[in-house]
Amino acid sequence: MTDDIAKFANGVTLTLPWPPSVNTYWRTYQGRMIISAKGREYRKAAMDQVALQGGAANYQGKLCVEIEAFRPDKRRRDLDNLLKATLDACTAAGVWQDDCNIVDLRIYWADTIGGMIKVYVREL
Repeated sequence: MTDDIAKFANGVTLTLPWPPSVNTYWRTYQGRMIISAKGREYRKAAMDQVALQGGAANYQGKLCVEIEAFRPDKRRRDLDNLLKATLDACTAAGVWQDDCNIVDLRIYWADTIGGMIKVYVREL
């Protein structure tokens, strides 16, 4: 996590399942782009975790969000591919009203393997 651990003390910290890559998140169906079955399954699992962890804060103001990604294994992956599913799931779960309110966003690899995402959220 960031060196300034205290900056998220008044916010929400969530542990979410490993998201699908943006490469598998969308599918074309009858000429329209839709969220894939894998994407819908992830969204449901993430929403369940937010509910269990009491993270549906419904933030409405400007937000600072940090995402710590714990790889499921040692394979090479693109870090930016994790953002879409994670942010959309947090919106659907009611963590914030709309991800357009995120004005400060950081994502980084954790030092250990774990197959999960930690999301740190605070209002600015």
